[in-house]
Amino acid sequence: MEATGLRQIEIMDTTLRDGEQTSGVSFLPHEKLSIARFLLENLHVDRLEVGSARVSDGEMESVSNICRWAQGEGLIGRIEVLGFVDGHVSADWIHRCGGRVINLLAKGSLRHCKEQLHKTPDEHIRDIIDTVQYANSLGISVNLYLEDWSNGMKNAPDYVFQMVEALRGTGICRFMLPDTLGVLNPAQTSSYVGEMVRRFPDVHFDFHAHNDYGLAIGNVFAAAEAGVKGLHTTINGLGERAGNAPLSSVQAILKDQLGIATNIVEEQLNAVSRLVESCSGIAVPSNMPIVGENVFTQVAGVHADGDNKSNLYYNELLPERFGRRREYALGKTSGKANIRKNLEELGLVLDEDAMRKVTDRIIELGDKKEVVTQEDLPYIISDVLKHSVAEDKVTLIGYNVSLSKGIKPTCALKLNVNGQVFEEYASGDGQYDAFVRALRKIYKVTLQRRFPMLTNYAVSIPPGGRTDAFVQTIITWDYEGHEFKTRGFDADQTEAAIKATMKMLNILENQQEI
Repeated sequence: MEATGLRQIEIMDTTLRDGEQTSGVSFLPHEKLSIARFLLENLHVDRLEVGSARVSDGEMESVSNICRWAQGEGLIGRIEVLGFVDGHVSADWIHRCGGRVINLLAKGSLRHCKEQLHKTPDEHIRDIIDTVQYANSLGISVNLYLEDWSNGMKNAPDYVFQMVEALRGTGICRFMLPDTLGVLNPAQTSSYVGEMVRRFPDVHFDFHAHNDYGLAIGNVFAAAEAGVKGLHTTINGLGERAGNAPLSSVQAILKDQLGIATNIVEEQLNAVSRLVESCSGIAVPSNMPIVGENVFTQVAGVHADGDNKSNLYYNELLPERFGRRREYALGKTSGKANIRKNLEELGLVLDEDAMRKVTDRIIELGDKKEVVTQEDLPYIISDVLKHSVAEDKVTLIGYNVSLSKGIKPTCALKLNVNGQVFEEYASGDGQYDAFVRALRKIYKVTLQRRFPMLTNYAVSIPPGGRTDAFVQTIITWDYEGHEFKTRGFDADQTEAAIKATMKMLNILENQQEI
C-alpha cells in the first residue's frame, strides 16, 4: 500500500470469477488475460480473483495464461483462484496452473454445513485444516470464504465464531465475509462486521457484497466504516443474479464519503468499464454512477447556467477525475446556457437573436423526441438562420452490400472525396462492417489518411414490431483523442448507419482534421 496517512483498504476484484457468473457472460482466455493485465497494470487493484478450480479446460487455460504472465511480471502473489474443500483436488488444479493463492470456499452458516455437507462443525473444520496444510505444502497461500456468512450471523452466530476461532491460527491469511444471497441491509452489515472485528481484532477480514436488494454499495459503506480491511468488487457490477458492488462506485464512496485511501487509479475506471462492457456483451446502463454515458451530462439549462456561475451544480464527482468530461445535452429543457456551452466547444458565436431562434428549434425537435447532438448544431444553425449549407465534400455515389448464407457479407462502393472518385470492395463480419472496411481502404491505403475509430454503436428502434418503422443509429467516433457522435435516420438499419458515417466524414473534412 502507498503511504498516504489515511486508513487504507485492499481492493480484490472478482470480475473474472464472480463477474463471469453473470447470466450470458463467458470470457475467452485472451479476453481474461487482457482484462487481468488492465486491472493490475493500469487500474492497480491489489488482488485479482481470476477463476474457479475444476470448472473446465477453458478455465484452466485462462488461469494458466494469467498465472504465466503474472509470474513473469512479479505479480503472481496478487492472483487468486476460488477452490473447494475437496481434499487435494482444487489445490492440485491451482498448482498445475501456476497459481500461488487459493480462495477456499467453506461454509459460513450452520445450515449450509449440516444440510449441504451433512457434517458437524468439527468435521468441517478438520477438512478445512487438512486442505490448508496441503495447499501450504505446495507453496500456495490460503484465504477463506465463509459462504453464506450473512445468514450464519443472523441464525447461528456462535457457529461463525467457532469457525474463526478454530481456524485463525492455521495459516489462513484472510477471512472473507460474503453476503452470498444479498440479504443484508447496512445496519445489519455494520453490526455483524463490527462484531467480527471486535472479537478478532488481529484477523484480516474482507467483505463481499451482492446487490439483490440494491444495497450492495450501502453495505460496502457500512462494512468499511465497521473496520474491514478488504473489499470485493467487480467492474460494472457484474455478478450472479443482481450482481456485485461496482468498483467505480466503491472507489468514489471510500474516498469522498469515508476518507479511506486505495491504490486505484481513478482515471482508468471509465476505460476498464468500456473494456469489460465490450468483452462481456453486457451494456452499462446510461445512468450508472461514474461510468454511465449520461452521468456527466447536464440536461436542464438552469444547471448549465449555474456551471457558468461559480460551478453551482458541481460536486466532488468531477468527470475529469475519472478520465471523462462534462457534456451539456441538447433538447427541450436545455435552454440557451446548454447551447452556448456546445457552441463554445465548436468555436461558434451567435448573437442573442440567433441564439433564441436556435434554442426554439432545438426545443421543437426535443418535443418530437428527436435526439440532437453537438455535431448537429451547425446544420440547425444553417437551417434556422437560412444560411447556405456548405456542400458536402464527401459524397457516396453508390454502394452495394450483399448478405448470403455461408458467405461473409461484402460491400462495393464508389465515393467522391473533394472531386476525386474512388471505388473499393471489402468483406466483413456484417454488412455495415464490410462498408466501413471498404471506406478504410480508400482512406488509409489509397489516400494515406487517418481514419477514426468507432467506439460505440447504438440503434434505436421503436417498439411494437413494425417492420417499416424508422431506425435511428447513433455512432460514437474517436479521432486523435477527440470523441464525437453522428446519427443517421432511415427505415433500413444499415442505411441509417451509413448516413451517420457519411456525416462523420464530412465533419472531419470540413474541419480539415483528416
